[in-house]
Amino acid sequence: MENPKLKKFLDGWIEEATITKMQEKMSSGELTSKELVWMYLHRISVFDKSIYSILEVNPDALQIASALDAERKETGPRSMLHGIPVLIKDNIDTADKMHTSAGSLALKDSIALKDSFVAEMLRKAGAVILGKTNMTEWANFMALGMKSGYSSRGGQVLNPYGPGKFDVGGSSSGSGAAIAANLAAAAIGTETSGSILNPSCQNSLVGIKPTVGLISRRGIIPIAHTQDTAGPMARTVKDAAILLNALTGVDEQDPITRTNPLCEKDFTEHLRKDGLKGKRIGIATDGFIEQLSEEKQKIFHDAVAILEAAGAEIMEHIEIPSAKEKWSYDVLTYEFKPDLNAYLNKLHPSIPVRSLTHLIDFNRRNEEKMLKYGQAVLSQSEKTSGSLTEEEYIKALEFDQYHSTLRGIDYALEQYDLDVILFPGDEGSQISAKAGYPTIAVPAGYTSEGEPVGISFAGTAYSEPKLIEAAYAFEQLTWFRKSPVLGIE
Repeated sequence: MENPKLKKFLDGWIEEATITKMQEKMSSGELTSKELVWMYLHRISVFDKSIYSILEVNPDALQIASALDAERKETGPRSMLHGIPVLIKDNIDTADKMHTSAGSLALKDSIALKDSFVAEMLRKAGAVILGKTNMTEWANFMALGMKSGYSSRGGQVLNPYGPGKFDVGGSSSGSGAAIAANLAAAAIGTETSGSILNPSCQNSLVGIKPTVGLISRRGIIPIAHTQDTAGPMARTVKDAAILLNALTGVDEQDPITRTNPLCEKDFTEHLRKDGLKGKRIGIATDGFIEQLSEEKQKIFHDAVAILEAAGAEIMEHIEIPSAKEKWSYDVLTYEFKPDLNAYLNKLHPSIPVRSLTHLIDFNRRNEEKMLKYGQAVLSQSEKTSGSLTEEEYIKALEFDQYHSTLRGIDYALEQYDLDVILFPGDEGSQISAKAGYPTIAVPAGYTSEGEPVGISFAGTAYSEPKLIEAAYAFEQLTWFRKSPVLGIE
């Protein structure tokens, strides 16, 4: 980079820079949003060629940043996100010059006609949408055995802590790898079941999978309306909370958001260093820890000891009755077809893929490029009626919601009088996802080989404030996260 001022920041500051520090430097005049964008564009151009986390950058990012700099001088910042470069997953609509494709070549030319609610809220807060991140194609609801982070449009996302060695996690793979590698201040991921929490754990990040209803799903390429949600992925709990503040709100076009009691909540009020003191935390191991290596199990138990030393009341070996149930993804199979068809039908008329039937046909006609892992999951969903009238669907939905709540998260919280449940890694994500309940993942250490390991705090609907308190206090005590050592191909 030629500019000596920007080179100085790149040499010693931009890595692991927090949103608060960026705001301080912009408020003092030491740095501008345009310069921030320049620095991140430079890092993307140098480092992303080794991890493939970015599909495209926003052609207007520098101009948007310049406009926000002018606005700051005239009227001050809109929020803590004013001028902050943020990346978003490639299944989130933006009505600009960028495409929204869910990682599929079938939608490589699709430009959304309207902003998603998430994009609207980011722009309203003054964030700079820097680009779109690569992801597991169709949010990993396409094929059996598809590798996390693979898409026909963007190729294979790699974990910056061990490219090709460690799983990058999915399906918000690009969001996870990019923020771990310091390619933007923070990112938005989406989750149906584990797709924020898993890549957050794998990339030493904080990931917030919110209650379904906290953030509108309008304008996000769907899998299943009962489980889908967007959420923040960041390097610190505070940055994730700042991002969550901007995304929350009631949307008349998404009825579940009317159940949200936290619309006016400032989540940063719950960044308490003593947030673990007196918290009753249940430790979920039975059915969740057996598949982990001894080394990862030790990291988890060490984390529990830290919680206890910080004043939390620990309930070991809590029972979650549904932990060993034979869960299925039948609900997703039935909901995907009508949800996707509704999305595709609203695309610009120039896009020929208007239904799941069209998508499957496109993939068949372009087999070499599209079907590296096949499309068995898409084909299974296509066999359903799309009307959600099947008895099998209703039974599966009732099973999932009963066993994830009354025989799952809520059972444990009530049985043991808990505030929070702690899971190793993202192991409890399926139960919380089926309940539509929130979970926060935070870094908990690394294996001897350098693979990131996380833990996750889970609770009942709209318990984000309690989860943020616990996650922030743990983070402040430990600061396990460290930057990956990036190579250049």
